[in-house]
Amino acid sequence: MMKNIVEVDGLTVVRGSRTVLDGLDLTVGGGVTGLLGPSGCGKTTLMRCLVGVQRIAAGRVTVLGQEAGSAPLRDRVGYHTQAASVYDDLTVRENLAFFARVLGTDRSAVDHAVEAVDLGSHRDQVVGSLSGGQRSRASLAVALLGEPDLLVLDEPTVGLDPVLRRDLWALFHRLADAGSAVFVSSHVMDEADRCDRLLLMREGAVIADGSPDDIRGRTGAADIEDAFLAIVGSAA
Repeated sequence: MMKNIVEVDGLTVVRGSRTVLDGLDLTVGGGVTGLLGPSGCGKTTLMRCLVGVQRIAAGRVTVLGQEAGSAPLRDRVGYHTQAASVYDDLTVRENLAFFARVLGTDRSAVDHAVEAVDLGSHRDQVVGSLSGGQRSRASLAVALLGEPDLLVLDEPTVGLDPVLRRDLWALFHRLADAGSAVFVSSHVMDEADRCDRLLLMREGAVIADGSPDDIRGRTGAADIEDAFLAIVGSAA
């Protein structure tokens, strides 16, 4: 597997009169990379760029050596959005069977994905009748179909109870250990220690990059939230 799964060069995104990302340079390799920062800092915009669904003003994004969003990446990149991307009038199993067919993925992957997100007892339940957290997990299961080389997960643990959050992070690490690169965003600072590498983001810029221990060590902070505040304070 190539060293850099994702390469971002000079990425600029403008919305209206606001520059959301301004000349961002970034590489992402294997393991679990966490993108942490407050709401509105550009995390979702960056993730949309990685999967090729965001219009960019300048720069280039390549994934697995291909232009982000290009046809060869269709079954190599899994994407979980903050809004559930499943059909409410289909069951969990029917949703996954549909997307498996679109992706050309073996149908045996459906049951594996359902079990991975702990929806086995709800597999035949219509998605519209599920709780918000269950709908989010059904959407995550779609992203897991076919064991993609890159998983882009936009705040996948929002609204979930602590036990399920723990279990999903364990799943992310199992996927990374099996060879997938996992790129996951969160605004919950206490999830930082679950990542191999952290990118702290503020106002469209990456203000710190390293392991949780590295970032705490550089700032002398006890936790990542204090480290984030120290970095912001030093830049003011």
